[in-house]
Amino acid sequence: MCRWMAYSGEPIALDRYVTRSSHSLVVQSQMALESTMAMNGDGFGLGWYDDLPEPGLYREIRPAWSDDNLRSLSRHLKSRLFFAHVRAATGTPVTRPNCHPFAHGRWLFMHNGYLANWTSVRREVEALIPDEIYGARAGSTDSEALFLALLGQGLADGAGESPIGAVTRLLETITALAGGEPFLFTAALSDGVDLHAFRYGVNAHANSLYYRAAKDGVLIASEPLDDDRATWLEVPPQSALSARSGHDVEVMPLPLSRPPHEAAPAQHDGAGRPLSGVRV
Repeated sequence: MCRWMAYSGEPIALDRYVTRSSHSLVVQSQMALESTMAMNGDGFGLGWYDDLPEPGLYREIRPAWSDDNLRSLSRHLKSRLFFAHVRAATGTPVTRPNCHPFAHGRWLFMHNGYLANWTSVRREVEALIPDEIYGARAGSTDSEALFLALLGQGLADGAGESPIGAVTRLLETITALAGGEPFLFTAALSDGVDLHAFRYGVNAHANSLYYRAAKDGVLIASEPLDDDRATWLEVPPQSALSARSGHDVEVMPLPLSRPPHEAAPAQHDGAGRPLSGVRV
């Protein structure tokens, strides 16, 4: 599975956690500890907010550990809110449009998970994307389709929809489309002001997610980014985390209409790949 991290707080250089910490995201791209795939070398991406309302993006198809531009950019860029993602892909091409994060307007999104019967339900999922947003569909991953469908739940038009409510409705819709197959969704979402993260899994164990909150900000990651594991808290499955500007971090159960079934982990082949499905 992919690995990602998100930060919101006092402005810091991106390299603190992307490249410099003892278990940084670049380290995790070669040696993930809580993933079915130790290597995440199928591209990477950065997304960050500065003085403009929309986020900046840098995405590349080469492995994160081999890109000197990543090290230089993350050292010089400072941001109060940023995302970083390293990808392990199966089933969709390694192309720049398929690399995370994804951005549309002021929104930024990244995802770790898969929809097991993606090829069967792709058309139905893409039908959830409003016509006025569909032109932004540039890649072929389920992650990007889920993001654009999510914006169609009332987020893109500024209708004041709660991100947690919008995500919950989408998860229930996709779970029904999955038809009993595994669906995993560990994701981060931001509008440049507030940061939200989600950990959900149906018919398979939800992918790992941790956070650390301090006075200067909140850090969220697929797995701890340093060796001080005692300071990291696990986000429970079927939960949402909200780091809203000016508020304490909140972790809460997703307001699902019915609890999803968490089965035993999906079976994998000898290389750690699911026997069915698309890893994003």
